[in-house]
Amino acid sequence: MRAMEQRVLGRTGRSVSVVGLGTWQLGADWGDVREEDAFSVLDAAVDTGVTFFDTADVYGDGRSEQLIGRYLRERPDADVFVATKMGRRADQVPENFVLDNFRAWNDRSRQNLGMDTLDLVQLHCPPSAVYSSDAVFDALDTLVAEKRIAAYAVSVETCAEALTAIARPGTASVQIILNPFRLKPLERVLPAAAEAGVGIIARVPLASGLLSGKYTKDTVFAADDHRTYNRHGEAFDQGETFSGVDYGTGVEAAVEFAALAPDEATPAQTALRWIIQQPGVSSVIPGARSAGQARTNAGAASLPPLPAATLDAVRDLYDSRIRAQVHHRW
Repeated sequence: MRAMEQRVLGRTGRSVSVVGLGTWQLGADWGDVREEDAFSVLDAAVDTGVTFFDTADVYGDGRSEQLIGRYLRERPDADVFVATKMGRRADQVPENFVLDNFRAWNDRSRQNLGMDTLDLVQLHCPPSAVYSSDAVFDALDTLVAEKRIAAYAVSVETCAEALTAIARPGTASVQIILNPFRLKPLERVLPAAAEAGVGIIARVPLASGLLSGKYTKDTVFAADDHRTYNRHGEAFDQGETFSGVDYGTGVEAAVEFAALAPDEATPAQTALRWIIQQPGVSSVIPGARSAGQARTNAGAASLPPLPAATLDAVRDLYDSRIRAQVHHRW
């Protein structure tokens, strides 16, 4: 296993690799991924130094958690911190975010992952009111006291939700969409998290693949791929798909972004390197559908920092192409 830079994940006190692995793809919503391919992805990630897996109880209705649990039993040498999520398998009303449900959801994840105590459980983009509920955070504290979970965190859609969660003393980390097409978190969220000692997990780092530069306006995604069925927020928050950017605009902007990539890096690696450089980021969690993708993503951690001119060009591209579509919404 190769060494990779490690950073402390906020109030968990645990160190995780600066490039982690998002495992939504291993569950569902990105087209079919065979079991043997899923294990190849996990193997490739671990062998390139990844020590952080991010999953959720809703990915494939538990399939992603189950695959990770089996993998870690078969690879006891893999020292991996696993963050999962809860809350999206129930109706999205604040009344469902109560201790009894939390216990049931956690017990299911513990069984899926084969863990007595879950490393980290994140509220999975719940209704905004949930972040302001004292009872919700009291219940999360109870789960820690009961040793069902070691720490809790949140995954958010908006910067306002992130700031509300950061103000809670028990919030270990915040997972938020951050990439060259989503810059708003840099203004207040990352500084507030750093001041509070809260970790930042950057998700949707490639804007659902747009920033890889591999897609054209004629690209067709599978019917069961969220990039087909959720372009306008039909199934869940629109910001989860292409970071909320109109697909045609995103493809054009991605061509401009690709031109900023240094000679030794792919556009996707450049996007990941950009995120790694943002002050306060603990880990970035690109997904991968193949072992090759997992290895390439991990390679971003060893790239030299992007120069100031490139960082300025990313900001200019965002301001001219993207800002008007996303900045006011999330």
